Order: sequence, then structure tokens, then C-alpha cells
Amino acid sequence: MKKYFSLIKFSHTIFALPFAMIGFFLAVWHDGYPFSWIKFLLVVASMIFARSAAMGFNRIVDAGFDGENPRTVNREIPTGLISKAAAISFVNICCIGFVTCSYFINSICFFLSPVALLIVLGYSYTKRFTALSHFILGLGLSLAPIGAYLAVAGEFNLAPVLFGLAVLFWVGGFDIIYALQDTAFDKSHNLFSLPSKWGKKTSLWISMIVHAGTIISLSFIGIKDNLGMWYWIGLSIFTLLLLYQHSIVKSNDLSRINIAFFTTNGIASIVFSAFVLIDLFQ
Repeated sequence: MKKYFSLIKFSHTIFALPFAMIGFFLAVWHDGYPFSWIKFLLVVASMIFARSAAMGFNRIVDAGFDGENPRTVNREIPTGLISKAAAISFVNICCIGFVTCSYFINSICFFLSPVALLIVLGYSYTKRFTALSHFILGLGLSLAPIGAYLAVAGEFNLAPVLFGLAVLFWVGGFDIIYALQDTAFDKSHNLFSLPSKWGKKTSLWISMIVHAGTIISLSFIGIKDNLGMWYWIGLSIFTLLLLYQHSIVKSNDLSRINIAFFTTNGIASIVFSAFVLIDLFQ
């Protein structure tokens, strides 16, 4: 189990799961839909299955590149710790688990589950043909608040879609920063990314602009839905953490990129969602 948790970077679930909780309780506490423990657990399970399938699939598709990249050469498939066949079986189980959970949630989630899988699995191929792959990853994670709201309400609403848009910008922005590490490798292997296409300095500016889009989207939600003090406190902390992230990563110094990518974004996601949930509950 430990090997598979490492394969899929299970700890990175912390990025999208808090936003799924926002989508879920936006429906319950803000829009008045009934709470169900069973549905709540099914949403959590769906999130875990979908993300595990996406990460596992990414490791399978990129196994050849991972084996050549000094940064990723010690991953489970290149080292033989997990065979490709075993990883494929793991991904299939996760996909089945996701669709099954969707079936027991409601009909709209079930019918849209193949679309969700197409997006989160399809991302793994996008670096082969577009430098906008960062935003396809963001699109995959943006489904968290939208899908969680759908699970409760059974219909679409503008607020979770706007939260999803904010997640798309947020994830796309920090994935650009993360991709800075592989600029030379991506160029030499004809892989597409904004850093390999536009260079590190320009990509950092693009990331900042994209993250400004995140703050604008979240601010619009707060104004549109007349959210309270706790929401704005959470958004202020989230904004400061994004600014801190950009302050510690330089085009000529990537030594603190892991702090920016995982630690800062993980804290930002948890803290922001906690303040949003407090505001929604009150």
C-alpha cells in the first residue's frame, strides 16, 4: 500500500479535496439541500478514486520519460518497484471505483463520470502537443467543487462553477512554477510546457497573471453571494500565500520550488476551505 501511495503522491490529494468540501457544503449550508453521510462519504471516495486513477495513469504514460529524467528516475515504475502491468490494474480498479461511487450518488454524476475520467486521464498526453497542458491539469482539479455540488443538488449552479474556475487558474499557475524544473528536459525531448516554450522569466510572469485570475474569481464569488467576514479573511490569507509562493521562486533559483509547490499550496487550500466552511455554516 505504501508503494502505491507513493506512486500516486496521495498526499497531493490535499490540493483538490478541500475545494470538493466547499462544493459539497455550498449546496448543504448555503443552498439548503439535505445533508447525507452516505453521499458525503461517496463524494470523498469518488475524489480519491478519480485522483488516484489520474496519477497512476500519468505514471504509466510517462514511464519512459520518467526513466530518462534525473528528477523522476527514482519513481516506482522506472525502478521496477511497481510493474507497469500492476499499475494498469491499479488504475482500472480506481476507474471502476469512481464510476461505481458516481452511480450510487445520482444519475447526473453517473452519466458525467466518463467525461470526468476522460479529462483527468487525458491530461497525461497533453504535454506531447500543447504548452497549455498546465490548464488541462487545472481543468481536471476544477471538477472537484462542481462535482461535489452536483452530488448534493443534482443540478448545476454558478457558484461552484466559479470556484472551479478559480481552481483551474490556481492549479494552472502553480503547475507552471513546478514545470520550471524540467525546462531543459522538456526542450530536449520535444515536450510542451510554458517554461520550455517561453522561458523561465516569462513563465513566472504568466503564472502571476493566472494567479491574479484566481483571486479575481474568488472575490467575485464573495461579492455575488454576499459572503461574510470569514470568507474574506480566508481569501486574504490565500492571497498572501500565493504572493509568498511567487516571492521564493526565481528564474535563477529553484531551490525552494517544493516549498512553493506543495507546502504553500497545501496550506493555502486547507486554510481557505476552512474559513469558507466556517462562513457557510454561520
